[in-house]
Amino acid sequence: MTDTLPAPAGHPAGPAAVELTGDALTIDDVVAVARHGAPVRVTDRALDAMAASRAVVESLADDDRPHYGVSTGFGALARRHIPASQRARLQLSLIRSHAAGTGPEVEREVVRALQLLRLSTLATGRTGTRPVVAETYAAMLDAGIAPVVREFGSLGCSGDLAPLAHVALAALGEGEVRDADGATRPALAALTSAGIEPVVLREKEGLALVNGTDGMLGMLCLAIHDLRSLLTTADVAAASSVESLLGSDAAFAEDLVAMRPHPGQAASASNLRALLDGSPVVAGHRTVDATGRPECTRVQDAYSLRCAPQVHGAARDTLDHAAAVADRELASAVDNPVVTVDGRVESNGNFHGAPVAYALDFLAIAVADVASMSERRTDRFLDVARNEGLPPFLADDPGVDSGLMIAQYTAAGIVSELKRLAAPASVDSIPSSAMQEDHVSMGWAAARKLRRAVDGLGRVLAIELLTAARALDLRCADGLAPATGTGAVRDLLRTVVAGPGPDRVVAPEIDAVTRLVADGDVAATTRAAVGHLA
Repeated sequence: MTDTLPAPAGHPAGPAAVELTGDALTIDDVVAVARHGAPVRVTDRALDAMAASRAVVESLADDDRPHYGVSTGFGALARRHIPASQRARLQLSLIRSHAAGTGPEVEREVVRALQLLRLSTLATGRTGTRPVVAETYAAMLDAGIAPVVREFGSLGCSGDLAPLAHVALAALGEGEVRDADGATRPALAALTSAGIEPVVLREKEGLALVNGTDGMLGMLCLAIHDLRSLLTTADVAAASSVESLLGSDAAFAEDLVAMRPHPGQAASASNLRALLDGSPVVAGHRTVDATGRPECTRVQDAYSLRCAPQVHGAARDTLDHAAAVADRELASAVDNPVVTVDGRVESNGNFHGAPVAYALDFLAIAVADVASMSERRTDRFLDVARNEGLPPFLADDPGVDSGLMIAQYTAAGIVSELKRLAAPASVDSIPSSAMQEDHVSMGWAAARKLRRAVDGLGRVLAIELLTAARALDLRCADGLAPATGTGAVRDLLRTVVAGPGPDRVVAPEIDAVTRLVADGDVAATTRAAVGHLA
């Protein structure tokens, strides 16, 4: 998951601009801006909608009745009336006081997603902020200015308050940022260098900049994007293992899979059939029954081979659910209060992160289980009692050489960590703001641990692919050929990792294959070899 800076002036054009119209962004839009530096454009339609809702807010400025965020304090202080002379200070104080994050710095792509998604909500015209605020956020994104946001500070309710406050603080010319070159600078200096005027907040605007699920949603979008590729890679790894362990493809037959019509299972089984199609290795242990129908002498494989479509498929269905949640959230205007289409200013609870938090936690469970099955396949290769005639630990000279023994330890250690990360964050709640905010989602924490989990899954799959490629080379040493799909991924690995031989340092090989997995090269290579893969 590499953070990509915008291309400097004079370099080849990067991704196409993402337009903010007030309608929903897509997951791909978020990835394009957050990871690949796509420019953003706030359309006239969005700016006009913002101006209209701003007029509603300004009409309330002299109203004697209390209006939350306009003429009152915040949270547990919502019943305190704020005189007109203090309202600009109220908004500035809100941002300064809420910029209370601490801990390690959050990744650049997460911060850019956070900036973009808050900007997207501003562009709906439901927050009552002035157009200049949105234009400032867009200018910061295009200039590559990423506010420094810290790991801890959000409870995932009333929005990702502290992370969003640090973003807003930078727009005011305070705090620290990373510039387009990645250097840490005072926010005011970075804005000045980019020709951006710091924002001076007016009524309600500070509140509108911190009341959103943007951090957890941004991380969910990035995770969904990465998992789409990783789950295809999991099928590739499983097919490579089935072939190299002399497993059967009979359990993946379309008519058998259709008896349990989960769409993810069907997609995964289809991938496995395509990847193993025409494999001389698989054909080598088939016989013909009395009717002339091919049958495999391997009556039943271990679950980690035979049930791969069921586990990988369940993860795919979970991912589809999470993507549906993300799409709904991307179509939302999350703020409190909001300016309605008919001009009312109303308090609401749409900032609560539960829908996103549940999806994040659900994905962490699926990630842990897919990785757990992958590690079990890796372990089978190394056990001479279960690897169908391959050398112990796939070693060149067993006893002198340890082969890939400790690579499995590494996978096992990661899987153990993934199981801990699968414990849901969203079941926890700690009351805050003098019991005004007495139930929170912990969605930010769910998102942070999912990012670690996605990274771990990529490493576990890389170790399985590394192991399966070595086993396939040993299996085919007498001239037998692999299937087109599995052979293509084995050949890809051989561009960065040597084949079987005496022991050598394993860590760089794991890292090299992990990069192929994370960058999507494994999935792309197999698609090119066999055609469509889900």
